[in-house]
Amino acid sequence: MIETRPLGPGDRERWEQLFRAYIDFYGRALDDAAYDRAWREIASGARLHGRGAWLDGRLVGIAHFLVHPSSSEPDLCYLEDLFTDPDVRGRGVASALIAAVRDWAREHGCGSVYWQTHESNAVARRLYDELATFEGFVVYTLPVARGDASVGSR
Repeated sequence: MIETRPLGPGDRERWEQLFRAYIDFYGRALDDAAYDRAWREIASGARLHGRGAWLDGRLVGIAHFLVHPSSSEPDLCYLEDLFTDPDVRGRGVASALIAAVRDWAREHGCGSVYWQTHESNAVARRLYDELATFEGFVVYTLPVARGDASVGSR
């Protein structure tokens, strides 16, 4: 049976293993300070929230999410990160985490939960297509690093 609950102080080491695997999955790299900052935010629960999924007493999945206002509906819950240990995929861990986030969002007055995944993530997309509605939106990212003068110069 899969148990979901908030991440606690004793979960830090395993959480970081899973989060590092998530970052690696998407071909990204973070420095140690980024993992420390993320954990502090999750531990405080003020802006960033975390849930874990345990199978046979072992933390095997993580979800990070946040709430933001909407101009046209109740607050929205953004499921920012979702990762399950590859050894337990297909056993309902991701579904349990999404349900836990949905329940949290409902309890906190959110109108919906939404998330993104890479278009090449076919395995996850099959699950997401069962659980949620793909509304066809395309995501654009505009870095705001200092010295980036590329916007408006075309």
